[in-house]
Amino acid sequence: MKTKISLLLMLFFSICSFAQQKEINGTVTSESDGMPLPGTSVIIKGTSRGTTTDFDGNYTIKAEVGDQIEFSYVGFTPQVITVTSESQINVILKDDIASLNEVVVVGYGTQKKADLTGAISTVKSEDVAKTPSSNVMQSIQGKVAGVQVVSSGTPGGSPTVRIRGANSYKGGDTPLYVVDGMFYDTIDFLDTNQIETISVLKDASSISIFGQAGVNGVIIIETKNGRTEQKPVFTYNGYTGYQNAQNVLKMANAEQFVTMAYESNSQADIDFVNNAMQRFGRSRVNPNVPDVNTDWYKEILRVAPISSHAIGVTGGSEKTTYSVNANYFSQEGILDMKNEYERFNIQSNINIELSERLTLGTNAIFSNATQYNPENGAWFQAYSAVPILPVYDYTNTAATSTPFSDATLLGYRGSQNPFPSMTYNNNQLKIRKVLTSMFLDYSLIPDKLKFKTSYSHDYSTISERNVYLPYFISGQSQRAQSGIRRAELKYSKQIWDNTLTYTDTFGDHNLTVLAGSSYRDYQDNAFSATGNEIQGIGLESSWYLNFADPTTFNEQVFESGDRQYSIAYFGRVEYSYKDKYLFNATLRHEGDGRFPREIWVTTPAVGLGWVLSEENFLKDSNTIDFLKLRGSWGQLANGFLGGSAGTRTVSQTTADIGDTQMNGILTTNTFQNLKREILEETNFGISSRLFNNRLTLEVDYYIRDTKDLVLPKVTPITAEVVDTNIGEMRNQGLEVAAAWTQHINDDWSFSIGGNIATLKNEVTKIDSEQGYVDTGSAEFRQRLIVGEPVNAFYGWEVAGVYQNDAQVAADPTAQYEANQNNNQLIPGDLIYKDQNNDGVIDADDRVVLGSYLPTFSYGGNFNVSYKNFEVSVAVSGQTGNKILNRKRGEVIFTNDTNIDADFAINRWHGEGTSNSFPSSEGRRKAWNQKMSSFFVEDGSYFRVQNIQLAYTLPAKALGENMPEVRFTCTAERPITVFSYNGFDPEVSNGVDRQTYPVPAVYTFGVNIKI
Repeated sequence: MKTKISLLLMLFFSICSFAQQKEINGTVTSESDGMPLPGTSVIIKGTSRGTTTDFDGNYTIKAEVGDQIEFSYVGFTPQVITVTSESQINVILKDDIASLNEVVVVGYGTQKKADLTGAISTVKSEDVAKTPSSNVMQSIQGKVAGVQVVSSGTPGGSPTVRIRGANSYKGGDTPLYVVDGMFYDTIDFLDTNQIETISVLKDASSISIFGQAGVNGVIIIETKNGRTEQKPVFTYNGYTGYQNAQNVLKMANAEQFVTMAYESNSQADIDFVNNAMQRFGRSRVNPNVPDVNTDWYKEILRVAPISSHAIGVTGGSEKTTYSVNANYFSQEGILDMKNEYERFNIQSNINIELSERLTLGTNAIFSNATQYNPENGAWFQAYSAVPILPVYDYTNTAATSTPFSDATLLGYRGSQNPFPSMTYNNNQLKIRKVLTSMFLDYSLIPDKLKFKTSYSHDYSTISERNVYLPYFISGQSQRAQSGIRRAELKYSKQIWDNTLTYTDTFGDHNLTVLAGSSYRDYQDNAFSATGNEIQGIGLESSWYLNFADPTTFNEQVFESGDRQYSIAYFGRVEYSYKDKYLFNATLRHEGDGRFPREIWVTTPAVGLGWVLSEENFLKDSNTIDFLKLRGSWGQLANGFLGGSAGTRTVSQTTADIGDTQMNGILTTNTFQNLKREILEETNFGISSRLFNNRLTLEVDYYIRDTKDLVLPKVTPITAEVVDTNIGEMRNQGLEVAAAWTQHINDDWSFSIGGNIATLKNEVTKIDSEQGYVDTGSAEFRQRLIVGEPVNAFYGWEVAGVYQNDAQVAADPTAQYEANQNNNQLIPGDLIYKDQNNDGVIDADDRVVLGSYLPTFSYGGNFNVSYKNFEVSVAVSGQTGNKILNRKRGEVIFTNDTNIDADFAINRWHGEGTSNSFPSSEGRRKAWNQKMSSFFVEDGSYFRVQNIQLAYTLPAKALGENMPEVRFTCTAERPITVFSYNGFDPEVSNGVDRQTYPVPAVYTFGVNIKI
């Protein structure tokens, strides 16, 4: 009986206890800016029961009166609140400024942000996700000081990324990408929605532990993962929209073109116009103009769709966290042909705590993409094509299979019409990547010493199928034979890293010591074969080599392969005293068999920091919340060079000596035996937070020298060109980033930020007899000169245009040309500046005309939120860079082409009409076609980078089981202001001939969280 009563009492009290549990909900926000804190840990203290906040910082948890709920978020001071009778608890977390515990991912580990002594910038996930693009790096354009991102308009194309300028002439400028601990040369496989953070390591001290692979900077990307004790969270992120060409280049129309043809005094051009009128008729508006007025850019452009859809689930238990995501991305190109990119990704992250000391982690990405490359020659053809030529010529009955027009039928030398090459070429790439990694982390001494071993493998294949379809337009525009090129490229990159990390705190001292090794094995294999005369070429099922004529394979089969090994040993010491005196040092010893002249190279780095805000004279400041001075110095070796290569040969030859032919031998030496370039950098910086943490400010000044710079050198006697370590180069600049956040009230908050960066690039040493190095081409010369930027444009400076005969007669230069070179200059010709005042325009009068590298760049952002609405605007820009308008300058190769409307409108056509542009006749003279400042234009621009309007519908707003939904409308690059005579001022190497224009993108998106 007593037992039954006891059981009844226990049941009664259990029921009462359960009845006291109630649902608690609320919102967690940041004190400094009032913004919600998604992912905040909400746990009943002393238990394993908990949850995390959603996108809007909202949470729901069951608790009893008297329970203590702990709210914690990285970088903020944890807060514990006791449950009372209230069912709603809103929490405001304060920034943890005293210790700045926000963790930043660095090489082979993490550091507290307050302990950093190098230049590291971080971009948040919400800023990354705003950009609709196939490549993650497009999303940081204008957001990080000192990082130049040159967009690519090609579907699936990767942007050019430069961190603090160009570090090498031969060694490239691509940074190292580290994704969840794995190393990559490109990240075209990543979905922007899966990015948690992007950290950009800019100075040598921060990068040094990565060695020669990180010489151009390191970008560390952490993808999203679940949290312990987190229930499964399902998400959908998607958008759809369209791309539209902006600032379409205006070309001369038919009337302008015909006018210039008559002004040129070229009978051939006048005959071509008459031929067009006979073939296509006369315009009813102006009978002196053919009845054709083709805008070729308008014809080859189209509005193209873009879309992305991603689903994922994240969560975790007491011992495990996981994240599984799938993404489909599709983008068509704005060039009106088979030109598109399609990608499907699956990604998973799993971390398992196998025991109190042992943790296992795995990461896997499978990416399957199909890319149809554009026929980029169409951009130059559209620029050159005359407007009096239609797209189709139905009088051309001999054409098969489509009656495209052909300018040669009017007498011109080239067909000009871009549509045959766009229609009868099909270039498909199938890109597959399997990217895997795993690590074991074992705690040898709990909280003191741990060992970590990690292995990653990047296996990628690219299958190319390039089909050339037959066609006939005219005798000068035809392809009699079909052809197909098949290529298989395979890449394998294996990396095995081992690290031992000791961490300890004793009194006011904090110490972390890391030692490790890294082994890398890179392999690649390329195979290609080309065949002609494809049987059944009209069917895609026949686009294989076995349908080609086997006799055409001769000398069209190619295979190559390579394998490279490297091994490195490295160590790092991090020390702080009282969290205000900071020190770290890194040493890396790296061996690479590609450089037998110097297989092993050792590079050191050191950093110092002083947290002034912890000193007594600033500790009680009402203005300065955090202030740190930092300085660093470091070296890096450049492994992006060819190393040792080439041959030594001896051959027989004959030569005439006097009247006798003599036999002899000729020796050549194209062997290059390089050592690695050494990048050495000094960086000084300030990090601060002011005015109750509302203002953050980062300032860096750096000097970066590249020593043993590899440049081409002409060998004596044989005049062969061999790469040699004969130069030095310097980059230096100032970077400033600031942001202000303000929480006005419960409904309103805003933030505003910006960054600026300067860059001065110059070659400081060239050890050769010439004292300079010519690059580019003979017609469009670039040159490396001591004291000038790398690959500077080099030519004559235009001083004006001859206006009348008297001005020509009074000019010594014009008279010299007439008397000595039989070159009669006339009004409408360009005037070149005589730099040395010798009365002669020759090679000695050439000067540096500018560089493709900007000397000043900037970015800014503004964000305002009202309740569930949010509006954000981002801008970017640059100045000081130049663009060589080569498409305009290629008139040097053929005169019978069209010209842009800017030239047609502003040409010299009488005294006083222009002092900048030559006349129609002058355009065709070699004198006016010299490489000069006329063809080198200002590349500055200002761009509205991104505008986004968002509305968040909170969970349960429309019903108990309704998910949280966020709607977005985004405009990417809607406005660009610039003066350059082209589609877009973003040209990666500064030479514009057939650059794929970067479109504006407009999308509507939906994010759902369940």
